[in-house]
Amino acid sequence: MGEGKTRDVPSQVIVDGIEGDKVRVEVEPGLTVDWDKASLPEGVREGDVIHIEGQGEEQHLKVDHVETKKRREQAQAELDALNQRPTGEIDL
Repeated sequence: MGEGKTRDVPSQVIVDGIEGDKVRVEVEPGLTVDWDKASLPEGVREGDVIHIEGQGEEQHLKVDHVETKKRREQAQAELDALNQRPTGEIDL
């Protein structure tokens, strides 16, 4: 990054995948980056929403359990809707 430029730090990220000591996080819709697993809260899981407060040395990360639960329930509802069997007869 060039001198004098700062990078916007997201206020939250979503854990997209965990592979060994690396965690792929979605920093904005459609954009993922790899972070060291050690930099995230202990026990982090795929799908967790991580809330970020502060910047630099004063940065604190914590799992947002309420938002994580909400997103998981929404995803499950969407999956359930896709998996519903049609009622009545189907013409082929």
